[in-house]
Amino acid sequence: MGRTTAFVLVAVGVLVTGCLGGTTVEDPARNADAKDVTLTIVANAVSGGKNARGADWIANWVIPRFTEAQKAKGVTMAVRFEQSGTADEAFKTKVALDFKTGGGGDVVELDGIWLGEFAQAGQVKPLDDVVGKADVDAWDGWKQIPEAVQGLGRFEGKRYGVPMGTDGRVLYYNKKLFAQAGLPADWQPRSWDELLSAAAALKALPGVTPLQLNAGTAMGEATSMQGVLPALVGTGKPVHEDGKWQGATSGVKDVLGLYQRIYRDGLGDPVLQQEANGRDRSFRLFAEDKIGILLEGDYFWRSVVEPKNGVAKMADRDAAVGWALMPAQRPGAGVGGQDFVSMSGGGVRVVNPNSRFPKQAWEFMRFLNSAEAVKASLAGTAQITQRGDVNDEVLAGDPMLSFVADKVLPITRYRPGLADYPKVSAALQQATADVVAGKSPDDAAKAYQDALVKAVGEGSVATG
Repeated sequence: MGRTTAFVLVAVGVLVTGCLGGTTVEDPARNADAKDVTLTIVANAVSGGKNARGADWIANWVIPRFTEAQKAKGVTMAVRFEQSGTADEAFKTKVALDFKTGGGGDVVELDGIWLGEFAQAGQVKPLDDVVGKADVDAWDGWKQIPEAVQGLGRFEGKRYGVPMGTDGRVLYYNKKLFAQAGLPADWQPRSWDELLSAAAALKALPGVTPLQLNAGTAMGEATSMQGVLPALVGTGKPVHEDGKWQGATSGVKDVLGLYQRIYRDGLGDPVLQQEANGRDRSFRLFAEDKIGILLEGDYFWRSVVEPKNGVAKMADRDAAVGWALMPAQRPGAGVGGQDFVSMSGGGVRVVNPNSRFPKQAWEFMRFLNSAEAVKASLAGTAQITQRGDVNDEVLAGDPMLSFVADKVLPITRYRPGLADYPKVSAALQQATADVVAGKSPDDAAKAYQDALVKAVGEGSVATG
C-alpha cells in the first residue's frame, strides 16, 4: 500500500440495523432532514497499534467535536468507532465485500491506488451522483487543495472523493560532497543530461556512489515510485493513458536508457539494487556521506535522515542536505509540457452510494477534511497535508517540507488506481533489473512488453 499506510483507513458508516439498508438508489436528498442519525466509524487503526495516531484522533477529537456540532444544529448524532488493525489488503477485501453486498461505511477512506478499481466495479460512484453536484461544488475546501492533488480523488475525469494527506518526490543531494566535486550548493538540474553531469563530477570522489535511482525487483514498489514512474512522466506520458498501458514505447525505452547510462557508466551501484535490504542500505550510505544524489519522497527527510529519531540519523541534515525538483528529460518534455515532475501517494475519502444518509455523510467528510480537523490529525508533527492553508501554517519552520508543498504538489502525478497496476509495476521493476544486469534498453523493453501483454492483454498495451 506504500506511503498511504501513514494515513488512517477510515470507513464511516452505520450498522446494518442502522443507517445502511442495502439500497443503491442514488438520491442525494434522501433522509436529508433526519434529526436522529447513527454513524459508525470503521478504521484500519487501533489505539496503541496500527495507525494509532489516527485512531486516537478519531476517538478523542473527531467524534466529540462532530457530535457536539450536530447537537448545536438540533441533530442527535451518535458516532461509533469500530477499531481494527488488519493488513491493508485484508482491509481492502473487507471494504469491497461490504460494498458488494450493499453495506459498508457511509464515508470510506481508500488508498488512492484502489480508487479506479472500486470505480470500475461500480462500488463507488462520482460525488456529484451520490451527494449532488451543487453541494459538492459549494465546499470551500476545494480551493485549498491544489488541482494536481485533487487528481488523487478523480477517475476518468470525474471527482469521486476528497484527497487526504499526500507526499512528493524530489532529488536529495549531499552539499558536502557537492562542494568537494565543485558543484553548486543551490543545484537544480533542468534535464537528465544535467543530472548525469553532476553525477559524473561526483564520480571523481573516492568511496562515493554518485547517484541512487531505485532499480530491480528487490526494492519492489520503491523502484516504481522512486525511479521508473517519475522518470516516465518526464518523457511526456504517464504509465497509463487513454485506456492503455505503455508497452515498449519510446518513453519506456528512454527511461530504460537512463538506467543504462547510470549503471553502465558507474554512476550508480548495481549490486545495491539486487540486495534484499538495498533501499535501507542506500539510506544509511547517504547519511554516511557515501551517496551523492538520491531520488526519494519527503518521508526520507522527516523520518529517515531526521537527526533525532530517523532510521538513518544524520546529525548535520539541516546544513548538509539539499533538495531539488526532478527534471523532465529536457525542458518542457514532461507530462503536460512540464519542466519538472514528481509522483505522489495518498488516501482518498469517498461517499458510499449505498448510504441512506448521503447529505450527512458528505457533511461528515467535509468535517474530516476541514482545516481544523486536518491540523488536529497531525498531533503537532510537521507533515504535508492536502490543504494549502494547513501546510502554510504547520510547515512554516521546515523549508524542505514547505518546498514540497509549494513546488512539488502543484506538478505531481499519481499512480493509476487500477487492478492491473501491480502487475504492470512488477514488469517495470523487472525491466530495470534487466538493464542493471547488462541487457540493452531495447531488449529489456521487448521483454517488458511481452510480460505486459500476458498480464493485461494485447488490446490494453500501447506501443507507439
